[in-house]
Amino acid sequence: MKTAGIIGGIAPESTIQYYRQAVAEYQRLTDESEFPSIIINSIHMTKMLSLIGQNKLSEVTDYLLSEIIKLHKAGADFAVMASNTPHVVFNELQRQTPIPLISIIEVACDAAKSGNLKKVGVLGTRFTMQGTAYPNTFSKFSIEVVAPNPNEQEFIHNIYMNELVKGILLPDTKQKLNEIIEAMITRENIDGVVLAGTELPLILTEPSHKGIPFLDTTKLHVQRIVETILK
Repeated sequence: MKTAGIIGGIAPESTIQYYRQAVAEYQRLTDESEFPSIIINSIHMTKMLSLIGQNKLSEVTDYLLSEIIKLHKAGADFAVMASNTPHVVFNELQRQTPIPLISIIEVACDAAKSGNLKKVGVLGTRFTMQGTAYPNTFSKFSIEVVAPNPNEQEFIHNIYMNELVKGILLPDTKQKLNEIIEAMITRENIDGVVLAGTELPLILTEPSHKGIPFLDTTKLHVQRIVETILK
């Protein structure tokens, strides 16, 4: 059995879900009353987002690498980042880290392939929606990735930072998010939506909307974590 290391706190609400879901999934697969071996390093979200916002990606890499090394020294056999946003530097981290990393984007891509999806919308922070990590990974398997329009992106990013990461879940916000998804279905003809923000499943709790499946990146990531622990 392996020990998982989680870079958390980015944001705390989803980190809590990672732990809860990992315990439940572990017990579902093992049918035991024991718990998985998990080490959580809760880091400084504001510091990380500030560096990303300033496009200081080498500093982001250095910061996250130092935190992953802490997990390694604590006994983690592999690590994950419990957030989509820091995956902007995943490839560089993977080259330097002393332990294997599991990419949330690659896990989401595997789910899109399994679902035979061809064109997906991606919702998340501005950094994720405007970044190249999702399009670059999904395009390898001929899956097109589209982001909301600029006004929609601004709304999503703002509610993400000001509501979701603080655990504030408002019915009006959920309705607006679903309206954005409906607009993307009509405008872009998407056949799936990647909830590429680990707080989004807290408010978009259904598995789909009007027949369009949601890819819950938190749930998918946790499933891969537990599978790896049990290998």
